[in-house]
Amino acid sequence: MTTVKSAVKTDVLQHQEMKTIVGRAHQYLKAGYPVHFTGPTGVGKTTLALAVAKKMKRPVMLMHGHQDLSNEDLIGAFSGYSSSKEVDNYIRRVYRHEEQVTENWSNGRLLEAVENGYTLVYDEFTRSLPSANNLFLSILEEGILPLYGRKEKRPFVRVHPRFSVIFTSNPEEYAGVYETQSALLDRLITLPIGYADEETEAAIVSSKTGVTEDQAKDISAIVAALRKACQKNNTQAPSLRATMMIATIVYEEEIEVVGDNDEFQQLCIDILAPSVMKCLEKEDFEKAKEMVVAECKKKEKG
Repeated sequence: MTTVKSAVKTDVLQHQEMKTIVGRAHQYLKAGYPVHFTGPTGVGKTTLALAVAKKMKRPVMLMHGHQDLSNEDLIGAFSGYSSSKEVDNYIRRVYRHEEQVTENWSNGRLLEAVENGYTLVYDEFTRSLPSANNLFLSILEEGILPLYGRKEKRPFVRVHPRFSVIFTSNPEEYAGVYETQSALLDRLITLPIGYADEETEAAIVSSKTGVTEDQAKDISAIVAALRKACQKNNTQAPSLRATMMIATIVYEEEIEVVGDNDEFQQLCIDILAPSVMKCLEKEDFEKAKEMVVAECKKKEKG
């Protein structure tokens, strides 16, 4: 059976709206402009970015943002020393010994992509400190990458003419996300990505997990209702991944999608309640469970 992860990726790209977005983003990249996909978790931003990158027909470099990302990670760093020795004792009484020590440099992912004209997918770039992302201002504005920390004469490298970059990010209200400098955002074409509508999500779930259309609609309706409640508070909501998880287990374990089925209720609680709890003004797991059960009970036997 298809895994949850691959099922989500496959169907996102089959959705007509997503196909249109991929086409537009590809046009912008070909014109020389970086693209930025932003939206809540679980809507397929990374999948879209990789699909667009593939259309560029260049090697793809994937890089993930995180708070410890530094210039060394992006540009490179010295990784140690290597030495070579030469001993000449060919003539008796004459002994010559030469030793050379050189520093070893390892290119960072950004430098490698810039020099070779790769398509860079910078996933969740707002999880990196803004200071680390300042390098992109020089890349996008002047077409150069400064070489901080390298012991050589050239202070920068020219950006390869085939280099392109796609950014993805979550909204600023998400935990672990930093506010991005406006100077960088001003240089990106930002495309907001949202959740699929309930009908489309149900079609995805049914086609990829094996549950019936009615079961898929009921599961999607439960998740959609809880998602709507979370979005009112601008917090992370249950995603398509959660819907796929519930449907996959329902199918494999032959669980009845019935509102008063204790097994179905417990499955929904286990998968949905933790994220719903974070939507409440005061994190209360019991309240989250009540909300999940209330939505489950609205569903009758199909």
